[in-house]
Amino acid sequence: ARETLKMLEKKDSRAKSAAATNLSFLYCLENDLEQAANYADLAVKSDSYNPAALTNKGNTLFASGDYEKAVEFYKEALRNDSSCTEALYNLGLTYKKLNRIDEALDCFLKLHAILQNDARVLYQIANLYEIMEDPNQAIEWLLKLISVVPTDPHVLAKLGKLYDSEGDKSQAFHYYNESYRYFPSNIEVIEWLGAYYID
Repeated sequence: ARETLKMLEKKDSRAKSAAATNLSFLYCLENDLEQAANYADLAVKSDSYNPAALTNKGNTLFASGDYEKAVEFYKEALRNDSSCTEALYNLGLTYKKLNRIDEALDCFLKLHAILQNDARVLYQIANLYEIMEDPNQAIEWLLKLISVVPTDPHVLAKLGKLYDSEGDKSQAFHYYNESYRYFPSNIEVIEWLGAYYID
């Protein structure tokens, strides 16, 4: 695949941009950030309106820890294509990393309007509400997530933990017990259930 893409590099600027975008992505997957950044730069230089190229450039900056600069590339990708869900998702993650929680939540709520049953988006929204110390909203979004992935033991355990923190032991027991049923090796869940039975 890499050889084919490198042959396309020599073509016109649109083909060069597409090839460089894909090469950048391949190098990102291989965790070769230097090459990924080089090809992302080439892709953006060849076609500065290519949202995938701008997103890849943002990804290389994010991976190297330059979050503020990554934000600019994700925003530019969204200016060129407002339906670029990868840029919007990564912008939300970057805002979360920068502790700009309201802006991160705004990104993920917009994404939810586009991708209503995406488990990753639902999880991020729930997690952000948890960070904002709003357990009721976090529970509401986790319940939506469970309707999409009903057998995820980690989400079930998270629901148990939130219900427990709210003082609802019966709901906490239900979700911890469900989590244990799907993944009986989680020590934290076993400890909680043991303490519940002792009580």
